[in-house]
Amino acid sequence: MDRQADITAMRRAVELAARGLGATSPNPVVGCVVTDASGHVVGEGWHQRAGGPHAEVHALRAAGVLARGGTAYVTLEPCNHTGRTGPCALALIEAGISRVVYAVADPNPQAEGGADTLRAAGVQVERGLLEAEAEARNLAWLTSVRAGRPFVCWKYAATLDGRIAAADGTSRWISSAASRADVHRLRAESDAVVVGSGTARTDDPHLAVRGIESAVQPLRVVVDTHGTAVKPGARVLDDAAPTLIAVAEDAETSLPDVVRLPRAATGGLSVPALLDALHARGVRSVLLEGGPTLAGAFVAAGAVDQVVGYLAPVLLGAGPAALADAGITTLTDALRLDITETTQIGSDIRVTAVPTTAKGA
Repeated sequence: MDRQADITAMRRAVELAARGLGATSPNPVVGCVVTDASGHVVGEGWHQRAGGPHAEVHALRAAGVLARGGTAYVTLEPCNHTGRTGPCALALIEAGISRVVYAVADPNPQAEGGADTLRAAGVQVERGLLEAEAEARNLAWLTSVRAGRPFVCWKYAATLDGRIAAADGTSRWISSAASRADVHRLRAESDAVVVGSGTARTDDPHLAVRGIESAVQPLRVVVDTHGTAVKPGARVLDDAAPTLIAVAEDAETSLPDVVRLPRAATGGLSVPALLDALHARGVRSVLLEGGPTLAGAFVAAGAVDQVVGYLAPVLLGAGPAALADAGITTLTDALRLDITETTQIGSDIRVTAVPTTAKGA
């Protein structure tokens, strides 16, 4: 077997999977490439939307009879259950596929077992090719399944000295236009965008995706403990995207689309309760755009899975920092991060990092 051809096909499947970001929840993003018995690509597909055909089905339809005796490269283990669509393992068997190469095992107990079904039917099955690349592309969904809560990406923009606003409160614009456009990409790839009451009062944010064609609008969530920050006529209440206001159980509010949650010991809303409520609504990925107080609450709750910081070549010397009290009082308790990417966006640097998992790293 041509190892390089396998790698090329799987890398293409990973690229295809990314096309479904933001549109498949609560399902994963998956890409598939089908080659014929001679190794030529005859079909490609990706999971385009929840409830629609899975990646394997799209690729098999494109391949037609040429799939018989061929190989399917899939970024996630083919599913083994019938939901709104049939099991992909069975579809591959019926199409006559003789070999399946998949990158990541399916951690969902309702869908796992596809590899065993394929082997039982005489299909050659291989696991783990480009596993790290495929896992990174599907990180949000995989985290949500493994942790039982939505994946949380905390995004912020700051000066090089870590300020998100000047001493007088002015903050527009610290980051470049290119960075602000990139944030809309992050929104489009997320199921929900979350801000706190401080951001709602100060900025009256809109939180909908702009400038990205055919984007599925995320759920706009405002954490408004007392139910006083979001006023009638607020931009977040328009019909551009769905909205949910999270308030305390004893808050007095007449706003529509409210979810009542218990308070944390610190007085704000319970972050785990908020994430549970969002998960129950099918949210599998959250973009946290709130200010330093809300970010601190999420960090303190151990609920930040990824950090995306836009660092502008600006110095202020005073003003609020990007992160407020996160329950960390000594350096040994600091949340250590592994940088996974640094990219120049306009005049800024975008830094992407994840919490360090290796002990002592």
